Amino acid sequence: MLEKMTNGSKRGDGGRTAGEQQDEDRAMIRLEALTKRYPGQRQAAVEELDLEIPAGRIVTFVGPSGCGKTTTMKLINRLIEPTSGRIHLDGRDVTEVAPHVLRRNIGYTIQQGGLFPHRTVADNIATVPRLLGWDRERIAARVDELLDLVGLAPQTYRRRYPKQLSGGQQQRVGVARALGGDPQVMLMDEPFGAIDPLNREALQNEFLRIQAEVRKTIVFVTHDIDEAVKMGDRIAIFGDGGVVHQYDTPERILADPADDFVSDFIGAGASVRRLSLTPLGALPVPDWPTVGDSAGGEERAAAARRAGHGHLMVLDDDGRPAGWLRVEDGAPGERLPLLTPLGPDATLFDALDRMLAANSSALAVVDGDGGYRGVVTMDAVRELINSTAAHAPRPHGSGGSDALQEV
Repeated sequence: MLEKMTNGSKRGDGGRTAGEQQDEDRAMIRLEALTKRYPGQRQAAVEELDLEIPAGRIVTFVGPSGCGKTTTMKLINRLIEPTSGRIHLDGRDVTEVAPHVLRRNIGYTIQQGGLFPHRTVADNIATVPRLLGWDRERIAARVDELLDLVGLAPQTYRRRYPKQLSGGQQQRVGVARALGGDPQVMLMDEPFGAIDPLNREALQNEFLRIQAEVRKTIVFVTHDIDEAVKMGDRIAIFGDGGVVHQYDTPERILADPADDFVSDFIGAGASVRRLSLTPLGALPVPDWPTVGDSAGGEERAAAARRAGHGHLMVLDDDGRPAGWLRVEDGAPGERLPLLTPLGPDATLFDALDRMLAANSSALAVVDGDGGYRGVVTMDAVRELINSTAAHAPRPHGSGGSDALQEV
């Protein structure tokens, strides 16, 4: 049986020390009774909002249009001034800091990157470092460092202009510019919203890779619950008037919606969405009977008798999955091909999707070096879904075979 990952960020804690973990659990941003009312409007844009955003984590703000999520984000760096309430950044009230000084220490990126069209890529990334008074050599080194970080070769891209870049490349440069001054906090307003689905997923994955390295405190605004679940260590679900209906981990929100609004906003398919939160690298993947690719006839026959399954996993001399060997009446049968194994970053959702697409009920799982770890089966995924569904609260009254079909 596959066991559900139960604690920590869904992207892992990267081997950080207890002291580093405790440092990240402190509140980097704290909102106290934050309110924003516009003249002539009966309803507040944000109403008495209390929220703590932990250091080194991504918190996604999600909700319908006009719910106050972008307004809240802009209040944090004082692009909009609050009507009342307090905003603390790393323990300091931001009203005590000049707005332009505050913003130089907060990274900010929007849809399509918001790049200056008349400036080169290097000049865009250098915007905040120049305002901070960095010297030329330090700025040049920082530009190249960040271009490498976002996957753009400095020698190729530093002298290009935004119009010479694709939408995905512009967004990568926008992220690099937001990181330019090495801020503690980044604010991201639907940064991937204008990107096509294929490139959007690639950018999401790339950004999560970058975050694993830089560990910034990030407020990420989106209208897409699937993006919120994928990107967020925690999710704040906003409703009308800037009211947060639920603020929790993606796992808990999907398993236990706080009210009807959250349940309706999440929609159907919460059990399947939970699979996307569980990387195979975090699971004790079940073992499977194996046999070496170079094994002789007697060794194969002995392995087949011990198998207890309809197939054996064939491993090459380096311990990598190489194929399946059919077992018939306790004897080895024909050799069968192998679907591409799943790596540690693949999720249970990826496993289910691959199985359904290939009409398979089992897939090999490998480690980061391609070495065999085990096999994930359709029965194991089904068992996990049933297990989590059985234990998930129902606040609103909502009420296998071992055969391998890959081969």
